[in-house]
Amino acid sequence: MRIIITILIISFCGFSCKNQTKENTASHEMLNSVLWMQTAAEYKALCLQAFNTAKTMLDIALKDKNWTAATEQLAAYQNLPPAVVLDIDETVLDNSAYEAGLIIDNTDYISASWTKWCEERRAGSITGAVDFCKFAAARNVQIIYITNRKQIEYNATRDNLLNEGFPEPIDDTTLLMRTGSSNKTDRRKTVSEKYRILLLIGDNAGDFLGGFTGASLSYRDTLAIAHESKWGTQWIILPNPVYGDWEGALFDYRYELNKSQKISEKYKRLRL
Repeated sequence: MRIIITILIISFCGFSCKNQTKENTASHEMLNSVLWMQTAAEYKALCLQAFNTAKTMLDIALKDKNWTAATEQLAAYQNLPPAVVLDIDETVLDNSAYEAGLIIDNTDYISASWTKWCEERRAGSITGAVDFCKFAAARNVQIIYITNRKQIEYNATRDNLLNEGFPEPIDDTTLLMRTGSSNKTDRRKTVSEKYRILLLIGDNAGDFLGGFTGASLSYRDTLAIAHESKWGTQWIILPNPVYGDWEGALFDYRYELNKSQKISEKYKRLRL
């Protein structure tokens, strides 16, 4: 009897382990990109490169009164106080732990889980971000954050930034949340009325120019090339292979599609 039971247990374990291995090989779509951001020296190097470039260009911009990074900046801005405008998520705060949780749970982004993550206030800082912001603040350059986090996430976001060592002041005049459209043009315009915007820093093309938001893949390429001289000088972009408008453009922003439909659309974009 004991022999039979032992055989059954071994057989069950073998079946279970085989199924577990099969399940684990069907990896989450974000697995490689999240691991790259969390573990790759190359990712950290790119972030440091971005913020080191930003430091260099900031000092140049401060000396040139005609310098502005914002296409929304109107005439007679030369004597306005200087500012830099930064996105938050994957620009100054690292949310890869949230995405790692989605992978472990084999689920996807939803607004409720994102808000819960924000409330936990445990996003780390992107490599080089705090140092750059302190560098700018030491030169009396105002730090402005324009984020597509919602207004209900304001307090948690502010706390998280302060906990990570980003310089004050961080208040409702310097931390601009999303209250309507995800397009940041209007908020940049509001900032440009009070400050000369020296640099725009972000991980999504919409952090620099409103025309990218909701645009087709081909038009996004056209815009990127048309503003060639701004990249690495007035516009500093950080890598984000996990999410962004680039992904939405792959399935024409039809977010109502289910997961398999979105993946099917993505496969159609592959080039052989």
